Amino acid sequence: MSDLDILHFEQLKNEVQAKYLENHTPSNDEISKWKGIDIIYFQEDLRKIAKGNISEKSFYTYFKTSPVTKLPRIDMLNILSVYAGYVSWYDFKKNHLFANEILKDEEESVEETAIETEFFNKNPTSEQKEEKTTENSPILTETKSDLQKINTDIQSVKVKKSEFSTYDTSEQKSTLSIVKKYLWLGISAVLAVFVGLLGFKDELFSKKFYYSFIDADRNSKINAELQVQILRENESPILYVAKPNEPFVYTTKTKKLTMVVSSPYYKTDTIYRNLETAPEAENIELKPNDYAQMLYFYTRNIKDLKRKRLELNNLISDVATIFQVFDNDTYGVETMDKQRYISLVTLPTTSLENLEVIEIKNDKFGKINMIKFKITSDEKK
Repeated sequence: MSDLDILHFEQLKNEVQAKYLENHTPSNDEISKWKGIDIIYFQEDLRKIAKGNISEKSFYTYFKTSPVTKLPRIDMLNILSVYAGYVSWYDFKKNHLFANEILKDEEESVEETAIETEFFNKNPTSEQKEEKTTENSPILTETKSDLQKINTDIQSVKVKKSEFSTYDTSEQKSTLSIVKKYLWLGISAVLAVFVGLLGFKDELFSKKFYYSFIDADRNSKINAELQVQILRENESPILYVAKPNEPFVYTTKTKKLTMVVSSPYYKTDTIYRNLETAPEAENIELKPNDYAQMLYFYTRNIKDLKRKRLELNNLISDVATIFQVFDNDTYGVETMDKQRYISLVTLPTTSLENLEVIEIKNDKFGKINMIKFKITSDEKK
């Protein structure tokens, strides 16, 4: 990557910004200051015109920083170039001054190499002349032939000596090899038995428990991932994920279990069990978070947008804190107000299909006063 490539990309970003501003009015004219809905609208326009997409992570990495320290992948450069009106990234560079300068430099370099080669062919150095003359000398040719014959005789003597030595010691080496082989086999067998006994010991004293989580209102299995946190005395908690419609399997040698089960759409519950008397399989009911489930329903339902916005306005508190989490080291979290969030989740965009609620909290009146969500990346890796 050269400095000229960086300058090209900065120029491409400016043309992408100008292209978008032709038909759209974002919250700020500068592309580096776009966020939230602005980025989603830009992604939609990119899909429509260039038939491709860039993730929010890539947007924050390459458009929030200027100048960038590294170029994006070639597929992203091609998509942005097509959006700006070019055939490809190469076509974009070819249509700008920097590309001509690069091509000129390359041509000069090729010409200089050709001139140097031709000059040395026509004007060989004294060393080259001497080497050429010596190679053609008949005396040197005869001397080389004699030396080759002597060298062949020496190699023949060495081979015979080697064969004689091998014959004398072959029986000893064969016996030693067999001893080593059986010694290693014996050590490997002992180690295998030892490891097997350790594993059998853990299996012997461990026990499996199966927990199926049930929706308390519907009396049906929960069709969503659940976070299961195992709390242990004087140790850090262990976090597991219970898959939808499948029992959570926990293997342990301990006699007591403290398990915290949570989900954005169900109320967090802490479960205590004495494993000495507890059954191996058990159904555990979780109370649904009604407001969170209604939020999910109105977010996914694309019919009757006016009624949908009205219901969301009633569900969410006017002073709610709403966080959008980004998969980015520099720009991790951004906040937005209630109305901006409602506008976001009522837009009929493809990005909405990837919206994932991470956490929801309610105030004492039951209204939602905190939402944490992310839009997962759909950019091809």
